[in-house]
Amino acid sequence: MTEVGFYHLTRTSVEQALPQLLGRTLGAKQRALVVCRDATRLAALDAALWACAEPDWLPHGTAADGDADLQPIWLATEPEAANGARYLFLVEATEPVAVASFERVFDLFDGKDPEAVAAARVRWKAASKEPGCTLAYWRQGAKGWEKGA
Repeated sequence: MTEVGFYHLTRTSVEQALPQLLGRTLGAKQRALVVCRDATRLAALDAALWACAEPDWLPHGTAADGDADLQPIWLATEPEAANGARYLFLVEATEPVAVASFERVFDLFDGKDPEAVAAARVRWKAASKEPGCTLAYWRQGAKGWEKGA
């Protein structure tokens, strides 16, 4: 069973929201795969994770670093869990991704970008057709994440 959560960013950027979600993932003793749309975005997120203040330590790596099996968080441009991750984070994805091999999927998208919202709807429809997937919608509210319908 795969739980797919769509995270509608309305108050913060990915660079601000992702570290908290990854911190919770590590707190749950899980490994994460973060898939970025391209190498430029991957490099920007890599730098942002090293510089984030809260949580103050998010150990991670990329193909440039090597040793995927030693990394609790792996940043990549393809949805292949080289580090054995069961949690998948899709950052500003544009296309649907097969998610059935993951326990939990976090699909983060910019709610202020109409194209990103439209692409998220396409991914929602595709995920809803995958056997064994349950879907949830989360939106940033005044006090944090609020589960929607």
